[in-house]
Amino acid sequence: MRVAICVLELYVPGVSSLKAKRQVIKSLIQRLRNRFNVSIAETGNQDLWQRVELGMAVVCHNGAGADSIMEKIFNYVELENGVDIISSRVENY
Repeated sequence: MRVAICVLELYVPGVSSLKAKRQVIKSLIQRLRNRFNVSIAETGNQDLWQRVELGMAVVCHNGAGADSIMEKIFNYVELENGVDIISSRVENY
């Protein structure tokens, strides 16, 4: 069994309030959960309007599978309208 843990820092341009940011992020989190069966939560920058830190975990039967899922998640987030990836950190166990 392999576990991949990731911290994504995102930039959400065009939002002018915490309420607008939460709408965008809540929608993104739900789509990621449904599409990739990933555990995900907003873990930081909760009081900033345009920055978000998301923590994710994926469990897979091998390391290549976990890496593949993380790569698919990154591609999906990059294609999303309204968010940009600032940085990412991935650890495999």
